[in-house]
Amino acid sequence: MTDFAALARQTWHQLEPGYASVYFSPEVAARTGALGYDTGVRWPSYFALRAAPLGAATAPLVTALFYSFDPRTVAEHVPGVWRTASPEAVLEARIRGVDATLRTMLGDGLADPGLAEAAELARTAAEAADLAGRPLAAANAALEWPAEPHLVLWQAANILREHRGDGHLAALQAAGLDGCEALVSFASIGAAPVANFASRGWSEQAWAAARARLADRGLLDADGAATERGRAVRDEVERMTDELAAGPYRTLGEAGCARLAELNRPVLSAVVASGLLPAQSTLGILTVRAPGPR
Repeated sequence: MTDFAALARQTWHQLEPGYASVYFSPEVAARTGALGYDTGVRWPSYFALRAAPLGAATAPLVTALFYSFDPRTVAEHVPGVWRTASPEAVLEARIRGVDATLRTMLGDGLADPGLAEAAELARTAAEAADLAGRPLAAANAALEWPAEPHLVLWQAANILREHRGDGHLAALQAAGLDGCEALVSFASIGAAPVANFASRGWSEQAWAAARARLADRGLLDADGAATERGRAVRDEVERMTDELAAGPYRTLGEAGCARLAELNRPVLSAVVASGLLPAQSTLGILTVRAPGPR
């Protein structure tokens, strides 16, 4: 029997780097900079680019949906980002920036029939996603599909990763982990150094308080490392996340997932070769490497 939860995780690892390049691309930064955003720091354009499908979202809404950010960090930027540019203008800059980014990365590969097939497969999966209780996925799924295959592939990856992310928040809440606790517990299993999470804006005091709460629950030891019980909680969060993300990949089928991974390989390799992405992220994709030859 096919383990579609495992396939959901594997396919996310394949598609996420291509999607995530939007936040590190100089082509995207040029367009958000032209709208008036300060691109010398990451967060103004990040909040605008990711929240724009929601419309002129408020700080409480973005805090709820982005979850792991300190509410004060969100409030520093939202709703101010909409005074710089409208959500519609940001969405136009986003897709044009993604277009320029992928054209730079892929070059003549844009004409590869395999890219069009990958886009079709990814769109099939994205359109099969159950959007109930998935606000970020639903907001992106409501956007008009672009015509070009490379942009269809990116948009499908966008919907699928937000679908997964919305489910991940449900899994965190089921485990009784608030936004800061989610980061502390993730760091406790060595997913990324604690310093990598500082950008989410939690103060040292908030981090220490979350760590104390998790220790009181028996999830952390005196050094802040996950106990056996703490690892079990994280394993359950990831298991539930994968299960909740599996629906689109059941629709695609095992062969379709394998074909999508194969056809997406040039995109993944191009993103890795570009050096845009950090070597270690806070997403659980610890080090992104181009797949070796088969």
